[in-house]
Amino acid sequence: MFTDEYFMRLALGQAQEAFERDEIPVGCVVVYTDRIVAKSHNLTELLNDVTAHAEMQAITAAAEFLGGKYLRGCTLYVTLEPCVMCAGALAWSQVSRVVIGARDEQRGFINKNLKLHPKTELTLGVLADECRQLMLDFFKAKR
Repeated sequence: MFTDEYFMRLALGQAQEAFERDEIPVGCVVVYTDRIVAKSHNLTELLNDVTAHAEMQAITAAAEFLGGKYLRGCTLYVTLEPCVMCAGALAWSQVSRVVIGARDEQRGFINKNLKLHPKTELTLGVLADECRQLMLDFFKAKR
């Protein structure tokens, strides 16, 4: 049986890829019945697209893989709390569960009083310290 920590480590691997490509290091993995159906990281710099967040890329890839626009039965693991845009997309996708590594107190959807789909289960703080540290290392290198 796979654990939340196992899949979050895979999302962290995606975030590390973003870091190495000079993208804000957010990584994401979508799982359906213990099978990875999508993985992604931020691509905003590469694609010159402000909407190319890890979650948006993963939602699109998972929907294409599964053959439908809804992600019912899927769990999305993401290293950083989604922004308002990504939370909206997650709500529309009707993903069954979202697992977040580190909180984003400034830009995350939770402090904006936004909600995911009513049936979406939310789990916070999985490998939060590791997720947060990667983000801190990235911005420290930028200064």
